[in-house]
Amino acid sequence: MNAPTQTLIGVTKDVMVGPHRLPGILSIPEKASGIVLFAHGSGSSRLSSRNRYVAGVLHDAGIATLLFDLLQESEEEDRHKVFNIELLAGRLQEAADWVRQRPESLDLNLGYFGASTGAAAALVASARRPEGIKAVVSRGGRPDLASDDLPNVSASTLLIVGGDDDLVIGMNREALALLQCEKQLKIIPGATHLFPEPGALENVAELASDWFSRHFRTRSPNGRARVSNDPPPDDDPDLMFRDREDAAMQLAEQLKELELRDPLVLGIPRGGVVTGAVLARELGAELDITLSRKLRAPHQPELAVGAVGEDGHVYLDKHTAEAPGITAGYVERERQYQITEITRRQKLFRAAKPAAPIEGRSVIVTDDGIATGSTMIAALRVVRNQRPHELIVAVPVAPPDRLGPIRERCDRLICLHAPEVFWAVGQFYKEFEQVSDEQVVKLLRESTPVER
Repeated sequence: MNAPTQTLIGVTKDVMVGPHRLPGILSIPEKASGIVLFAHGSGSSRLSSRNRYVAGVLHDAGIATLLFDLLQESEEEDRHKVFNIELLAGRLQEAADWVRQRPESLDLNLGYFGASTGAAAALVASARRPEGIKAVVSRGGRPDLASDDLPNVSASTLLIVGGDDDLVIGMNREALALLQCEKQLKIIPGATHLFPEPGALENVAELASDWFSRHFRTRSPNGRARVSNDPPPDDDPDLMFRDREDAAMQLAEQLKELELRDPLVLGIPRGGVVTGAVLARELGAELDITLSRKLRAPHQPELAVGAVGEDGHVYLDKHTAEAPGITAGYVERERQYQITEITRRQKLFRAAKPAAPIEGRSVIVTDDGIATGSTMIAALRVVRNQRPHELIVAVPVAPPDRLGPIRERCDRLICLHAPEVFWAVGQFYKEFEQVSDEQVVKLLRESTPVER
């Protein structure tokens, strides 16, 4: 039953977990900030494509994962055991103990990601054995099956539910009222219970990555996570910004020193539009958007092999484009998939604000940060082809090795911080909530038209 594993940065291997020797896949990126144990729902396993997709996004954020089967193969046909939350929670606690005893993971902060009945098991396990458990994320969960334990959950808990999953929304609203810890309920519009809709599972993964990154951010001097329930110190060097608005205000101070011609700020949705709205306000500029989407590697969707812009042109990253499976046919299929999402967003956002003219203007392209740089590079090509007076990139944070290719494609680059140690953009923010399509629409509608 062992699944083929992918080679990721650091360690990835098949393992047998705990005293019941449950098959699992352990993946630990270099300098991991924490480890998330996955508790799957009934009828699922460590091979769940949905959970493996989420795990891949967590790897991209520098978070280790353990996907494992909560039941042995001989137990999977026993419906009593499949829905036995006490049994599943106990297995999850045993897995946490197993992780703590391994040399490569013993000092990592722990979190649980649970789906359906697995979410109930994760909540029960964290309530009864809270030591070292920093965060819990539930995807389409059944927290009602853990109702007696919910008031005792101390780990920061995020409940994610599909907007069209009416019955489960009600269960999660009731659970939210019972939880006494730091908590949030996020509803993804248009999504059903398994999140099969375009972009829905991506939203789940982004929310989970942000949540775990924020609660795993405390680190030890040797680069590993400090196992501590204490809040991070106020002078934590990783936390460069309070939130996107704070980062944008700092960027605006740099940009105010420039002589700009009829300035236009283009935010890359979604987070970049929040940053862009502040810049536009502070600079007396017009706000608009430019759309680009990353191209995902086959079987490793957290890895960007490039990006595609609104014009359909593909940029391929020379460092990743030669990975196995990156054929011309694959790239074209992935391009078409991402173009579909770009088209959806174009219709939605352009209904709120028609595209602003670019030619002859000082154009500032911004995002809340740069991870690989692919989406920024794809966006810059589209903007450059519309003949701006000057093309400026302004971002709060980026890894230093990604700035060179961007600097080559713009007239001026402003990046407030380029730290050598970089796992994910959200690592440098105290608050880094996901931005919704509705927020982008609202910001575009509220932006003051500029007299020209």
